Amino acid sequence: MKGYDYSLPGKYFITICTGNRKKYFGDGEKLSCLGQIVRQEWLKTPDIRKDMNITLDEFVIMPDHFHAIIIIGGDGRITMHRDSTFAPQSKNLASIVRGFKSAVTTWARKNQISFFWQPRYYDHIIRNNIQLHRIRNYIKNHQNNLW
Repeated sequence: MKGYDYSLPGKYFITICTGNRKKYFGDGEKLSCLGQIVRQEWLKTPDIRKDMNITLDEFVIMPDHFHAIIIIGGDGRITMHRDSTFAPQSKNLASIVRGFKSAVTTWARKNQISFFWQPRYYDHIIRNNIQLHRIRNYIKNHQNNLW
């Protein structure tokens, strides 16, 4: 959302797609090796960024994209300190996604797997519990139709 500070505590729904929507993460029957790395790297996110008080909620790895709910400032507090009016680029939703995408891409390159992400990602600010419930169900329904 234009003008929104994505370092603020909140709940966010993100979708990240593979380049050209190629099915790198599996065939719908089971996760590929790269799909397993996506899962592994996503689960590391809160430990890598402890100062942001991140909680991972529902997520699903589809053959050609990834859906997740991420909560920044899990209990409404962020322990980072800001000295300026501009949000630091290392402490916001974009930096989390950038680090995640980079970790998966780096692993793929080290293992000689031709892989790339679609530039950017999609996000939605979850504003209330009704939206949160609806998005959780959307993700769970995707999980039930796969793997």
